Amino acid sequence: MPRTETPHKAKPLHGQKASETNGDDFAHAELISPARFELREDGTIAVERRDAKRAPVLTYHDDARQIRLYHGNSLELLDAIYTKYGDDGRFDTVFADPPYFLSNGGISCHAGRMVKVDKGDWDKSRGPELNHEFNLEWLKRCQRVLKPNGTIWVSGTHHVIFSIGFAMQQLGFKILNDIAWEKPNPPPNLSCRYFTHSTETVLWAAKSEKSKHVFNYQEMRKVTGKQMKTVWREEEFPIGEEEMPLIWTMPAPSNGEKAFGKHPTQKPVALVERCILASTQPGDMVLDPFLGGGTTAVACARLKRGCVGIEWDKDYARLAKARVEDEILSALPLGRTPK
Repeated sequence: MPRTETPHKAKPLHGQKASETNGDDFAHAELISPARFELREDGTIAVERRDAKRAPVLTYHDDARQIRLYHGNSLELLDAIYTKYGDDGRFDTVFADPPYFLSNGGISCHAGRMVKVDKGDWDKSRGPELNHEFNLEWLKRCQRVLKPNGTIWVSGTHHVIFSIGFAMQQLGFKILNDIAWEKPNPPPNLSCRYFTHSTETVLWAAKSEKSKHVFNYQEMRKVTGKQMKTVWREEEFPIGEEEMPLIWTMPAPSNGEKAFGKHPTQKPVALVERCILASTQPGDMVLDPFLGGGTTAVACARLKRGCVGIEWDKDYARLAKARVEDEILSALPLGRTPK
């Protein structure tokens, strides 16, 4: 039997009231015991009636492609996954795009207009201590469900990435690289008091110092014809008959990627594809605990990797499902339907 642990519940910090750390204040922070619901082999959830409204819900599954999407609390489902699979783990890699905690009344530029930086309550800072505690909690759970030689990719801006890196060190991950993703068309800095923010950092780490992680060196070398560096910019990816196609450019998500709607922090499919190609083999399993608009699941469907994606917001969970369904249907011959 795999061992189970009682989930940690956030404690008040620096004089905060207990009510300030509950689920209403921090959507992913309040946990229920994994013993209250069980992850079945088919991906559905067995749950007591009293917890039925709180348990994660399987919203989409394609068993042939090993793709399962959930609407619900990622920490709760990760506890259930660990209860089922134990220390052997379930996933070969994780791609996570967590809240950046930058929706606090700032301004930015979108389509030539000044707009507020307000992506939603899930993106609001609760202060550095609680933000960091949240990062520790979700990273701890991702680490537990990784296979012994698994790796994790985490994207973020300066608002969150330093906490992520410190939390990784606290938990015993082995940080392999810090990638600088350069955006070719970042929004201008309206205040004219800072440099224009034109990059995001992607941290890549192995589960532990003992992990023998996968790195598809030759696959990455194909992109530039030499060893790939940790700065990923558009002009490094020439086009030719013997070279990688435009999918390796790194602009913001295209209009086609937003055909079913958009997520405020949506990543380009090309970025996620590169991370998955670098660190997994066909048939491997990938986890995204903050699925958003479903980019990771779309990338996995294209690359023949399995995927479990979890999204808290119901509207974004619907968006992710629509994008994955369209990706799978568009890849099938005419007249065929998914099995």
